[in-house]
Amino acid sequence: MAAKNTMFQCPVEAALSLLGGKYKCIILWHLLEGPHRYSELQHAIPQATPKMLTQQLRELENTGVISRKVYPVVPPKTEYSLTDFGRTLSPIIESMCDWGKTYMSDRIVPKDSSDT
Repeated sequence: MAAKNTMFQCPVEAALSLLGGKYKCIILWHLLEGPHRYSELQHAIPQATPKMLTQQLRELENTGVISRKVYPVVPPKTEYSLTDFGRTLSPIIESMCDWGKTYMSDRIVPKDSSDT
């Protein structure tokens, strides 16, 4: 996480200071749908360990990209959502999603019709 007065060498470095992290972009992609509880994010990103997911959420919260709301109920309910600042990342995340779909479809090997 970069400090507010950090000097960056290029704009990509500035963007990566916020988005760089193993699961940050995936978390943001899910939060584009709306607020999610911790357990929903854990279920949506099963490859993230609870420790790693918590770390990534805290970093996103500390940079002002997401907000965390704790409801005073038993058991505790915690909900994460994008801040106004976080929503400015929407075009980036959506572009990454579109590019990823194309990348994935380009790697699908069509079944040879002579195999049937």
